[in-house]
Amino acid sequence: MIRLSDAIRAHACATPDAIAIDSGRHGRVDWRALPGMIALARDGLVGQLADRTRPVAVMLDQGIDACIAELVLERAQIPILDLPGFFTPTQRAHALTASGAQALIASGAQSLAAGEGWPGFTVEALEHPAAALPEGTGRISFTSGSTGDAKGICLSAGHLIGVARAVINHVGIGHAGRHLALLPRGILLETVAGFSATLLAGGTYVALPQAEVGLAQPFRPDFAMMAAVIAEQRITSLILVPEYLAGLVAILEATGARLPLLTLVAVGGARLSRDLIDRAIAVGLPVRQGYGLTECGSVITLERASEAVRGSVGTGIGANAISLAADGEIVVGGPVCLGTIGAPHPAGPYHTGDIGRIDADGRLWIEGRKANRIITSHGRNIAPEWVEAALIAQPGIAQALVHGEAEATLSALIVAADPQRIAAAVATANAGLPAYAQVAHWRAVPPFTPSNGQLTANGRLRRAAIVAFHLKGPTSMRFFDRLVAETRAARDALAAVPQLQAGLAGHIDRTTYIAYLTQAYHHVRHTVPLMQAARARLNARPLLAAALDDYIFEETGHENWILSDIFAAGGDGQAAAYSEPHAATAAMIDHAYDAVLDGNPAALFGMIYVLESTSVAMATGGAEAVRRTLGLPAEAFTYLTSHGALDLDHMHFFTELMGRVDDPGDQQAIIAMANAMFGLFAGLFAAIPMERLDAAA
Repeated sequence: MIRLSDAIRAHACATPDAIAIDSGRHGRVDWRALPGMIALARDGLVGQLADRTRPVAVMLDQGIDACIAELVLERAQIPILDLPGFFTPTQRAHALTASGAQALIASGAQSLAAGEGWPGFTVEALEHPAAALPEGTGRISFTSGSTGDAKGICLSAGHLIGVARAVINHVGIGHAGRHLALLPRGILLETVAGFSATLLAGGTYVALPQAEVGLAQPFRPDFAMMAAVIAEQRITSLILVPEYLAGLVAILEATGARLPLLTLVAVGGARLSRDLIDRAIAVGLPVRQGYGLTECGSVITLERASEAVRGSVGTGIGANAISLAADGEIVVGGPVCLGTIGAPHPAGPYHTGDIGRIDADGRLWIEGRKANRIITSHGRNIAPEWVEAALIAQPGIAQALVHGEAEATLSALIVAADPQRIAAAVATANAGLPAYAQVAHWRAVPPFTPSNGQLTANGRLRRAAIVAFHLKGPTSMRFFDRLVAETRAARDALAAVPQLQAGLAGHIDRTTYIAYLTQAYHHVRHTVPLMQAARARLNARPLLAAALDDYIFEETGHENWILSDIFAAGGDGQAAAYSEPHAATAAMIDHAYDAVLDGNPAALFGMIYVLESTSVAMATGGAEAVRRTLGLPAEAFTYLTSHGALDLDHMHFFTELMGRVDDPGDQQAIIAMANAMFGLFAGLFAAIPMERLDAAA
């Protein structure tokens, strides 16, 4: 078996000056230096370990440290336990205990290698009893599948290197250019098909911290930053999940930017719709869909570059044999996992639980999960993944779960990428689906994430958990759904205002942007006083009072962000602060004070809903488009970009809070205020001068 360490020594002789690992401003390592760094770190690490047969956990961000730690353990033949940074403390503790990890490698000031600029990592000894690992375990990857508790999949090092080499043979060594790691460390797909394959082939592995590629929050990416980094770093290959592909496509469509250096964009983890594939191709992304499972070493199939028929997950990469059971279940033969912790895998092929078909040219088509199929009251069998792929292909939708067992029509739980565009996105998706598979009902819900137990580490829906939370038992979303439904017309009217549409598309000039910031300053500077006034009248309602305490803490000083943005955009912040608000802005502020001081103070939460849901849409859909159009620095958009990320968290909090508002009077006051504020906010935008549109007219 050829190990990574063997390939590294060969590249060090053949191309010593080429870059092996590139971490941008954090440093670069050429092939000549890499073997020595591994040896030096190995001497420091291995000496601290009591038993080289027991696993060592690694929990590091992408970067040189993580790469060196990976290579040291691989060379020393010490089992590696991958711990993604987004694991909750409970998940992390379970993985460490279940695997019997003897040590944890994490970031820190302690350096294991001498030399200027070496950031180092710390090694913490752990007191866990040894676990029963299948013989030959080289890596443990925790996955929860679609349901159930997390389980540690045990794989051999030889199996994983074999998969990496099969990937290289399938795509061709010509793609070994500059590969950017976008999936978090600890995701097996990136480790095998990204890291290992790139180093085996002699390419450059670009390992930047997650926050520097737009993934400070991996489940709420900044796709504008991601696209900019791909261009700036001259990236030639990527591995994405469908949500990341959809976000990149939307950014490229909105800005007109292109990424011509990319030669391979591999996508896996969930099904891609044909519409998203077509959109990706239209903006120049060389997308190839693949299929794989942790239990099979990550990659099983991948489309070829010459593929004329799109929508399949391609043909086998040569690492495994693929067949179908009588009921259409995909069965994988050849090298598979060794088993799970304490439970070796029995001899024989691996039954995936996925349903598919193989066409005459050997292409595999995924049709859904065996356990997920929906049978409607009309007797139609529907794979929900098919409909979900059509939904998330739309720019307004980030995530979706489709349900409707034994019902006449399908329904969906939708996580919005843009709350203003969900209805239109569902209609567009439906237009491409047969009548029996169209979504008749939907409601907006907070994001599905690993931290709330509704998403697996590799991005797959945990359907049972989502259904249990949102559809069974006492749901916390009932009033929020009513709020969304009963304000939809007013929200759509706001979305139709030409100034807002132009801003979201980036079709405004600098004067208009500064005019918007000025009016934003005038209403934002009243946010905290309004909250304080409402708080003073809500002592008898501790739930709402405590929520306002949190909001007041978060919102204090945000008006100063706006003045700084005005200065950065070339405007006069001082003049803006002393100017008079437009009549429409003043009317909005006056109505808010009247409702809080003379009516039901709970009404203020209707205003909070309007401002936060709108700021999310403007930040995710408009800020980067305007910045690129005007060529302004990022410092001119701190209010929009910071508030957008902040309000995504706030909307999650707000959704759950509204689920606990059960007083009919409070509910009606919140809905009435939201409807009024959507209308008044529309007036504020309509009053902003649109010089470019006026000139065009």
